[in-house]
Amino acid sequence: MTIPSALNAGEPAALGGPGGMVTLVDGSTFCLCDHAGDVEPGTPQGLFFRDARVLSRWELRVDGQRPEPLSVLSPEAFTAQFVLRRPPRAGAADSTVLIVRDRLVADGIKETITLENLGREATAVALELQVDADFVDLFAVKEGRAGSGRAEVLVNGNELLLNDRSDRARGMAVSSSESATALPGKLSWRVVVPPGGRWQTEVLAQPTVANQRVQLPLRRGENYECSEPGIKIRSWRDTTTKLTTGNPILRSILQRTESDLGALLIRDQGRDGRAFVAAGAPWFMTLFGRDSLLTAWMALPLDTGLALGTLQQLAEMQGQRVDPLTEEEPGRIMHEIRRGPSGGLALGGETYYGTVDATPLFVMLLEQARRWGADTTVVRALLPAADAALDWIIHFGDRDDDGFVEYQRATDRGLINQGWKDSFDGINDAAGTLGQGPIALCEVQGYAYAALRARAELAAEFGDDDRAERLRDHAAELKTKFNEAFWLPERGWYAVALDGHKRPLDALTSNVGQCLWTGIVPDEQAEQLIERMASPEMDSGFGLRTLATSMGAFNPMSYHNGSIWPHDTALAVAGLLRYHHIPGAIELATSLASGLLDAAAAFGGRLPELFCGFPRTRFRTPVPYPTSCSPQAWASAAPLLLVRSFLGLEPDVPRRTLTVLPHVPAQWGRVALTDMRLGGSVFDLAVEEDRVVAKNLPDDWQLITP
Repeated sequence: MTIPSALNAGEPAALGGPGGMVTLVDGSTFCLCDHAGDVEPGTPQGLFFRDARVLSRWELRVDGQRPEPLSVLSPEAFTAQFVLRRPPRAGAADSTVLIVRDRLVADGIKETITLENLGREATAVALELQVDADFVDLFAVKEGRAGSGRAEVLVNGNELLLNDRSDRARGMAVSSSESATALPGKLSWRVVVPPGGRWQTEVLAQPTVANQRVQLPLRRGENYECSEPGIKIRSWRDTTTKLTTGNPILRSILQRTESDLGALLIRDQGRDGRAFVAAGAPWFMTLFGRDSLLTAWMALPLDTGLALGTLQQLAEMQGQRVDPLTEEEPGRIMHEIRRGPSGGLALGGETYYGTVDATPLFVMLLEQARRWGADTTVVRALLPAADAALDWIIHFGDRDDDGFVEYQRATDRGLINQGWKDSFDGINDAAGTLGQGPIALCEVQGYAYAALRARAELAAEFGDDDRAERLRDHAAELKTKFNEAFWLPERGWYAVALDGHKRPLDALTSNVGQCLWTGIVPDEQAEQLIERMASPEMDSGFGLRTLATSMGAFNPMSYHNGSIWPHDTALAVAGLLRYHHIPGAIELATSLASGLLDAAAAFGGRLPELFCGFPRTRFRTPVPYPTSCSPQAWASAAPLLLVRSFLGLEPDVPRRTLTVLPHVPAQWGRVALTDMRLGGSVFDLAVEEDRVVAKNLPDDWQLITP
């Protein structure tokens, strides 16, 4: 793994160059701004609260000019320090005024602005913060439909009050700790800073809902470590596994992963603080079926409680009736929730169910959570939801009784494609022709196969051996049918899907890597798949392309037709290491993982949702995708799945076994998991090359190693 000099272990991440965008996030609240800390009107930037933009302008001006950005440091995902300087006076090369903006995001903003005079004489500074809001829905911003002039701006003493003209109960209050002059649209200060001296003010931006101000978990005078978000993430870290490695770059990436997942954590205060993960900033700061389930799966080595919280939250929202508008069906796991001003218009409703893969993933995760130590009582309570999910797979999911799970949207409001490649053109054949529904995706059949086997494992544990045998037989039948219908012997790979006429869509895609992950692939086919995936058509040098370069729809700058998705590559790596006995599997897994971690280092330690699929031989660093979410939950969790996969880590709490079959890349050095909690046991695990050491493993546990 190449180690870029820009990333140093243990230091706050420096977030890119001056032209990029900075994302700060805490739970479902997030802020997008530029590298000066400004939110510029007319852009997708802003402070977003409950799926609406509550600040559309937040611009600092010094003596009427924009400060010059020097650097941005982000020690945690919810806070950043913007380091700037006052532009030099006319005829001077240097500036003597340093400006630092320390920003905390949590249900609002607390920003500390510090002026420091590095010159030898006192300096007069005119400081101005320009503020506005449009209160438009999140997706209106994403789609470039931002409103204008929706805020009614009032002045109350030295405080600004911004109210939504179309919803008088929604607003924003902005105030300063230092006496400011408030005028409609701005706060201003005129100060004199002595030589070597400093001046400072704290500005609070506080949303109002139902004419009541949201009580910010941000108090004046406290730094980010003492703030409620800081305490929250520290408390979370106290209960999570500590992952360390001898490689400083991988160690920094894992630290950023932990910080981002902690910041994306949402707690349902009405359910005893139950935790689940938002899908990702900026556009998906809400519970998502597929994304939240896969993130929780990947994060199992870090925190098993996240899986249970996600399962419980989704079970409570599981489909109960048939509703074409929302695509709800009995047993179906929902796709996403929206709570913004236009939430009821998004994809047919605030809660939309149009996803084909969340339902089998729900059953898969429940069995994994049990293996990782979820309480028996909690798992039993979720079994009816798992059974309802299986019933959906067998009946509603299989639309034509051919044994496969298909999707087709119920109305023109829904998603055309309902797998993880859910863009309108994400599923096509080798010539680039779009597939026509109903569509049966290859990886979804793998998910269904794995879900049947997962429920069989749970049935066997809870004494229902007959049911376990029936489910295993059903899974074996599906595996046979799948390989007969989807395998393309003349190509050496699986069709990405069957279309509505049962015609194989013969594009070579990354979806086949997820088939490996689920175990639905026989060894003979796996060997040929590995050869295809290892070709330069698929392996870009920074990860696995979603579509091979030889396919008709290939475009390295597309969303799903040639880009690289870190979670997708990580699942493929996990699949390859599942077949580690097949020649070339370990080598390809190592190549893909090394390329992906190099990409993470190039992005400051944080993997984005996706990036462009150009070959590494053409561009030495990965090329960003313009509207990629970052941080994004399953991308942030991808390094955890890489670590688990190369460790060959498979705990089984019901059977009291810990399996560790490592294939750790030599560059990683020693990998250690400290304070790993499995059931009621807490122990340490360390792996260096092929040597495995487990400390504090209970006497009734068995350690299985090579």
